[in-house]
Amino acid sequence: MLDNTSHQQFTLEMTVVSAQGLKNTSSSLFSHRLRPFVTITTFPPTPFNGDNGHHMYQTRVDDQGEVNPTWGDKFHVPIDDTFFTNRYSCINLHLFTKRLIAGQAQLGWCQIPAADIGLPPVGSVRQLSYRLRAGDGTRTQGIVNVAVKLEGPAVKAATHAQLSDNTCQTVIGIPVRVMPGVGAMGARWKEAETVTSAGVVGQLGVMGPIGWSGGT
Repeated sequence: MLDNTSHQQFTLEMTVVSAQGLKNTSSSLFSHRLRPFVTITTFPPTPFNGDNGHHMYQTRVDDQGEVNPTWGDKFHVPIDDTFFTNRYSCINLHLFTKRLIAGQAQLGWCQIPAADIGLPPVGSVRQLSYRLRAGDGTRTQGIVNVAVKLEGPAVKAATHAQLSDNTCQTVIGIPVRVMPGVGAMGARWKEAETVTSAGVVGQLGVMGPIGWSGGT
């Protein structure tokens, strides 16, 4: 049994807000409508989850939004400070559509690096948007919008420089700048600008998040 008493423990409050610009790649008559939902997992899995496997969180299915779904579903994900010191730590986000026949089909995916979560002060809310990738890693037109808040003791060892150096280096979603639409967080968001080259390391890695807003 792992001893986690020496690690600072946190709760990542993650809200899957919405997505936009999705594309239905199926030509089946039984799959002409999108019924999107999102799954999220952590990598690596946190040691105090009770086992060595991934715990998967899943939103409800949006039966109304189709290519521009809205969820607003909130999850509380346990992590510890080792999540921020492992250069490969990420939140894996996969977007699927639920089909009447042949089960679910993937619409896109992205990975959110630990640096995008750990830089704002504990308790502040950060709104992030990512360009989704297809199964082969190519960019799609779809965008997913999430909000994250880190709760727990202050991060002592994870400085800005350390987190930037430990950015996830695998193929991930590309961060995009967005502006909130009229209404609450659950409302549709629209893209304000295209992907900025300043937010990209090389061609694959992400330098840092879009921005954060204070509040609890």
